[in-house]
Amino acid sequence: MTVLLTGAAGFIGFHVSKALLLRDEAVVGVDNISDYYDVRLKQARLDELGKYGGFSFKKIDISDYDSVNSLITGRKDINRIIHLAAQPGVRYSIENPFACVRANLLGHMSILEICRNLSNFEHLVYASSSSVYGGNSKLPFSVGDRTDTPTSLYAATKMADELMSHCYGKLYGFPQTGLRFFTVYGPWGRPDMAIYKFCKAISEGKPISVFNNGDMKRDFTYIDDIVSGVIKCLETPPEVNADKTPCRIYNIGNERSEPLMRLIRILERAIGKKALVEFRPMQLGDIKETFADIKAIRRDLGYEPKTSIDIGIPRFVDWFNKYEQGASYN
Repeated sequence: MTVLLTGAAGFIGFHVSKALLLRDEAVVGVDNISDYYDVRLKQARLDELGKYGGFSFKKIDISDYDSVNSLITGRKDINRIIHLAAQPGVRYSIENPFACVRANLLGHMSILEICRNLSNFEHLVYASSSSVYGGNSKLPFSVGDRTDTPTSLYAATKMADELMSHCYGKLYGFPQTGLRFFTVYGPWGRPDMAIYKFCKAISEGKPISVFNNGDMKRDFTYIDDIVSGVIKCLETPPEVNADKTPCRIYNIGNERSEPLMRLIRILERAIGKKALVEFRPMQLGDIKETFADIKAIRRDLGYEPKTSIDIGIPRFVDWFNKYEQGASYN
């Protein structure tokens, strides 16, 4: 059977698509290829995926329900969807609220409507975010914690997506799994993310902005561990029965909260240059620390992250150097 994967030109979508293709799964990828960051990187990812015979791609904005519906009309082979398309960026959501709402709310609604109308539909796996924990001061973040104090519009849209999914699961009874990702990084990563920005600036001898005067911690999660968790979820949908809504939420992280300054030191060693650090106050909408409690996904699916930043960051830097120099990456 075939997997419909939204956000196929994105960072996580690219890696999940490739992993599925390597398992001889067929993947129909969709993406609107927005210019939120350099579209050349998105196209390079699609070019890599295009080397696999099981991959097909359609440029579609998922907030346009009719376009998505026309793509799957008559396709009886699509019975699973991985929904990763979104408008990312905590600060971007504050500056461009309508773009965030359109992509994250209307886009998610389109996918829910597609799922409920597909015959023999098996499972929707969709991307939520650790940002939903917002002002929560309890660490580590657990899926049972309150999520009603978002600090950004992006976080609010992701929480709304979870609520919409629960509603559709209750009404129409199809299985869904939401994944709260924690600071994903690795080869082919997003240029708007801090690790990419730091790597580029340090390599070029330019200063880096370090917020909250460096007093920040993140649960940095390597892309291979994320992919493993997504596929484990896809293979194991929630049970459908009359007594329980078939919807679940998992944290998917590395289960380590790393100081930002330690990350910078590892980047310095991997790049071979010292960082020129400019300390700045906390940014609007940001969170001081993230830390994933992954007991639930470990218990239910056997998920186990394997890659520390000591290993993952040098891998990212190796890819970054090759990509920035225009070399092909294998």
